[in-house]
Amino acid sequence: MGSLSFGQIIKKYSMVIALVVIIGVFTIGTGGKILFPQNINNLLSQNAYVFVLATGMLMCILTGGNIDLSVGSVVCFIGGVGALLMSKGVNMVLAVIIMLLVGVAVGAWQAFWVAYINVPPFIATLAGMYAFRGLSNVVLNGKVVAIANQTYLNVFGGGADCYVPDFLGGGEFNTTCMIVGVIATAIFVLNEFRARISATRKGYETTSVAGFAAKIVLISAVILFLSYKLAGYKGIPTSLIWIVVVVLAYHYFTTRTTMGRYLYAVGGNEKATQLSGINTKKVYFFAYTNMGFLTAVAGILTVARYTNAQPTYGMYFEMDAIGACFIGGASAYGGTGSVFGAIVGALLMGVINQGMSIMGVDANYQNVVKGLVLLVAVIFDVMSKRENK
Repeated sequence: MGSLSFGQIIKKYSMVIALVVIIGVFTIGTGGKILFPQNINNLLSQNAYVFVLATGMLMCILTGGNIDLSVGSVVCFIGGVGALLMSKGVNMVLAVIIMLLVGVAVGAWQAFWVAYINVPPFIATLAGMYAFRGLSNVVLNGKVVAIANQTYLNVFGGGADCYVPDFLGGGEFNTTCMIVGVIATAIFVLNEFRARISATRKGYETTSVAGFAAKIVLISAVILFLSYKLAGYKGIPTSLIWIVVVVLAYHYFTTRTTMGRYLYAVGGNEKATQLSGINTKKVYFFAYTNMGFLTAVAGILTVARYTNAQPTYGMYFEMDAIGACFIGGASAYGGTGSVFGAIVGALLMGVINQGMSIMGVDANYQNVVKGLVLLVAVIFDVMSKRENK
């Protein structure tokens, strides 16, 4: 059994450290405004689609640096389908089920060309980007379709009441939100201790005691700080619940299931994976079908956030998702990356956007900064691969 050195720990959590530094910079630059409860709430709600899409995009990237360029157009298409159905009186639950099924069907359509016909993912999804953007216009007839179903808006994060009620009646301070934060922190700490004890017994490599303690303290502090801030402004947004469900489910999937391990194996060495008896076509098919499912989830959250659907929604969503994955540590060559890393990348991009917006920085310069951050992240990945060789 070995322990990770301080340098290895810094390298492992480099993006988390970068996120903390950037938050510090914008805290100073905005006079603390970026940490206002309402701004933190908006940061999470406005970037809900990035968190969900980045989780799905990671599955594609793991297979060998492959991406899905169609997700923005598919988000728009699925959101349009759902808005149109509800505008014609279709039950909300049925509309959501149809949206999810359409997402899976779209994902399976593209997955078939990638996995079984060997069309390069870039080309297959580029075709999808054009096709589904056109279909979005057809479905919506070039118009804005409003969503009047208040239950749908509240459940999926749109409207004024899309927050978990304070069941304890704390007044302006949402006590329920704070208690949920304390419980989440306790669960996190207990799970980390359990995992460390298990790893130690099996003789696996673990971080040093100091590194482990630092991780526990820092992440617990972040959870409690976030809970405190959200409690100061309406509490937990319902969109955050969906984000947490997606992130935890796919973290478990990528770390504890056979198919999750196959994704890493294919990206690490596809030929060796085939020789070991694994059907790599099924792995590709799963990755892109799953991307369609999560794109549907993102579409549901997006139109709920905006309370309507229109043909221009979803523009550059694919770039945000891809950028979040690479900035969060996913390898451009595949086989490396984590769900939590993608979420850190999405948060980092969201903080940059919001911080510069509060400071009044022109939107064009915001894109310049995001581009440079993405370039630095990929250069870091490339240089790390050279060092390992």
